[in-house]
Amino acid sequence: MPPISLQQDRSSKPARRPRLAIIAALALATALAGCSSSSKYYDPNKSNRTETGFRNNYPEPPRASFWKWQWERLTEGVPKPPANDYKFPLAKPDLAWLKANRKAPSVTWIGHATALLQIGGKNVLTDPMFSERASPFSFIGPKRKVPLPVQIAELPHIDVVVISHNHYDHLDRASVEQLNLQPGGPPLFLVPLGVREWMNGIGITNVREMDWWDRLSLGSLDIYFVPAAHWSARGLFDRSETLWGGWVFQNLKVPATSDAPTAEQSEPYSMYFAGDTGYSKDFRDIGERFGRFDLALIPIGAYAPRWFMQNQHVDPAQAVLIHEDVRAKRSIGIHWGTFELADEPLDEPPQKLAEALKEAHLPADQFITLKHGETLKLEP
Repeated sequence: MPPISLQQDRSSKPARRPRLAIIAALALATALAGCSSSSKYYDPNKSNRTETGFRNNYPEPPRASFWKWQWERLTEGVPKPPANDYKFPLAKPDLAWLKANRKAPSVTWIGHATALLQIGGKNVLTDPMFSERASPFSFIGPKRKVPLPVQIAELPHIDVVVISHNHYDHLDRASVEQLNLQPGGPPLFLVPLGVREWMNGIGITNVREMDWWDRLSLGSLDIYFVPAAHWSARGLFDRSETLWGGWVFQNLKVPATSDAPTAEQSEPYSMYFAGDTGYSKDFRDIGERFGRFDLALIPIGAYAPRWFMQNQHVDPAQAVLIHEDVRAKRSIGIHWGTFELADEPLDEPPQKLAEALKEAHLPADQFITLKHGETLKLEP
């Protein structure tokens, strides 16, 4: 998503006209956001590192006009409220079970791209976003439409946090700062190239920076950073200066040792977290390299209008293609139903996903969605 997106808080139903003034006031800032300085990561031997920043692996259409999109939103009155008037069902996680579990793989969808993964005896949190707004500002920007089903302080001790990229709905300062102060010590933060400096700047030092296809081993758990088709920006002049991508988790059953006495208790299992992405051949590359996944977490929301979002967010039909490309046995739709980042109603993505599965002749239970806060206990 763009680093600044201007949705109003529909729960208070203010007049729409002030939104135009806000858009006009931020015009210069957004124009400057497209600029980028020379990249310190430039490497002529690596295709994703250019003199002006990182780039995607495969060609894509030119960027469409942000201002044309904003004008269309204003004049057409989108996004429309969902049919449930933002009253999405919530599930309260079984926190006692999650805290005790060190054996069975599980996934708990907290909302948007934030999920608690339990794999290889580790608690892994993806793109932690627990704030009210996905924005650099406290007074504008996409506001949470569904209450949090769980607070950071209620979670089991987090061993690893993975960040897909630095947009505000995926890298939230307040959330990572709170996780860094969790009782029992900070988690290991795994971030794309370029993000470690920002993390260090806010006092987070237990950080490992990774490039595409890099691997890190934690006991029986191998973690890889893999490509996606997206972009990055957090300020006015840093477009594509930091990398973006997805994460792969492979747990391999190994004999217990004195250093890892519980290792043999966890079963082999593999998960893929796609992060935030448009559609590209990257997913076939990932599928070919890893062979298959037991579970994939794939974005299904923030896709309309396609003429603007196609380079950065997949729609549900493309999410099904990713599911097939990475050879997932089962997938869960994420990146929907929490923040209004695009023009489709918040409840539309699961409906379009069901249609796409029918069109692809795939069973409905092969690619599902969860309630906010719902846990899926997985069979190895």
